[in-house]
Amino acid sequence: MKVIDSIAAAAPAIAAVRRDIHAHPELCFKEERTADLIAAKLTEWGIPIHRGLGTTGVVGIVHGRDGGACGRAVGLRADIDALPMQEFNTFAHASKHAGKMHACGHDGHTAMLLAAAQHLAGHRDFDGTVYLIFQPAEEGGGGAREMIKDGLFERFPMQAVFGMHNWPGMPAGSFAVSPGPVMASSNEFKITIHGKGSHGAMPHLGIDPVPVACQMVQAFQTIISRNKKPIEAGVISVTMIRAGEATNVVPDFCVLQGTVRTFSIELLDMIERRMRQVAEHTCAAFEATCEFEFVRNYPPTVNSAAEAEFARRVMAGIVGEDKVLPQEPTGGAEDFSFMLQAKPGAYVFIANGDGTHRDMGHGAGPCTLHNPSYDFNDALIPLGGTYWVELARQWLANPTA
Repeated sequence: MKVIDSIAAAAPAIAAVRRDIHAHPELCFKEERTADLIAAKLTEWGIPIHRGLGTTGVVGIVHGRDGGACGRAVGLRADIDALPMQEFNTFAHASKHAGKMHACGHDGHTAMLLAAAQHLAGHRDFDGTVYLIFQPAEEGGGGAREMIKDGLFERFPMQAVFGMHNWPGMPAGSFAVSPGPVMASSNEFKITIHGKGSHGAMPHLGIDPVPVACQMVQAFQTIISRNKKPIEAGVISVTMIRAGEATNVVPDFCVLQGTVRTFSIELLDMIERRMRQVAEHTCAAFEATCEFEFVRNYPPTVNSAAEAEFARRVMAGIVGEDKVLPQEPTGGAEDFSFMLQAKPGAYVFIANGDGTHRDMGHGAGPCTLHNPSYDFNDALIPLGGTYWVELARQWLANPTA
């Protein structure tokens, strides 16, 4: 493994910053303290900053030895927000705010990019510009989309943008990257079935929405099994059903809610269309009516082939070919997808290990994301920082490679 000496030397100080962020988690669009800390560190290292994109976003600007005159530029993105969940850890840097926790490693993502920022600012051994994008509100707020709406790519023109997420369970010291879809779209639906209430002993006087809902839930699965191609991945999950208030009353309405995940917009279009048809026609068959709501949250995260291959070569130069693994697509979603819709780039995984970096007594096995016992592995900071620096250097030296 070839980590940069200066990043390794500075890693303990960066880890202290990471733990400070972990202890003071902030939810989407409320990352004021976190943004202040990031801005202070960048300023300390002589990096000009711009604040306010996406409400609490911070962008650092590192020009190379040419002052950025060549016009080449690359964006490196880290997310900075926490999750609305209670932390179970008891170590010194555990969350000080009840119901808020860095359970997805965004504190670590911020730390790795700060490590790279410090080195890049101190050496500037490249031509062009590196934009350091510290993005708020990944956890449900669509902060990437909001930064783009606020002019991220117009104010900071770049030819490509890259992101990275820690991945528990992968052996520490390895990376994963693949071209094409690597994370799914995230979508929600809510269907309100309107029937006609009646006494439970006289159901013929009403229109019961509950059997309508049952038929609908079963029919939705035929969209997956009979409407999409078998080789395409798609999920419809009805996760909530609400109806009634008394055991002897047929309710007036029943509400179904859930999620849809796909790796392509085309499949998503088909699923939404068929779900609407199934819902409306099933209701009609039972003389009921419905309101159908479908919300598209995040699109699929799709790596462009050239940039994914470029990232793979950079990783291999740091950890060796055998430590660069195929990136198995996951049904989770990521709002970096909005940036990849706008610019070429790649979203990669850095291994967070098997959980043995944690204190004892917080559950066995890998510490999974969104887990109340999760903690980022600080040993990743030198490796992640090195990856960012080498990626930026090599891409700016040959952005069409």
